[in-house]
Amino acid sequence: MRLPTVRDRRRAATTVVPMQRRHLSAVHRIESAGSARPWSRQVFIDEMANADRAYIVARRHRSVVGFAGLWIIAGPDGGEAHLTNISVDPGHRRSGVATALLVHLAHRAIAAGCTGWTLEVRRSSIGAQSLYRRFGFAPVGVRARYYGSDEDALIMWCHELQSAQYRGLIDRLGSPPAADTIDGVHRVDHTREHHVR
Repeated sequence: MRLPTVRDRRRAATTVVPMQRRHLSAVHRIESAGSARPWSRQVFIDEMANADRAYIVARRHRSVVGFAGLWIIAGPDGGEAHLTNISVDPGHRRSGVATALLVHLAHRAIAAGCTGWTLEVRRSSIGAQSLYRRFGFAPVGVRARYYGSDEDALIMWCHELQSAQYRGLIDRLGSPPAADTIDGVHRVDHTREHHVR
């Protein structure tokens, strides 16, 4: 029997599901690998308990390979969303995992009636900024020393989430989940998405 190679693992189907406590060991491992100041397990537990938060994980071959979180802030004109964090296991970066997570969260923000969403990203993280630009984000400001004394954050915003143009952009980046599976499982392979219940 042939063991899966790194290339096989990177091309495997990605399944996006709501984050559960059972995922937290893997989530914390990924968080620690990608952050100088990682969130604790308790912070994730507290975040998942908030009704206005959406935390998801991406899995391949039953392993958690990435996660992301969204904070929905209700407002009189539809509100906005804040991407709280997104991180992918180093062995699965640049293989569509982050895109699958962002597509899923974009649909969550749209379904919640949000008209815009925002995030902070390291000024030095050119690859992440490029990914966010694909989703319509544009830089609007800087948070000085946001990542400690060593690095600033670039503030990025994306508006017009409820427009047909934005929905078309998200559909081009990845097929939308069926309305009844927004909180369910969303499967993505390296060429097309399939929706499963």
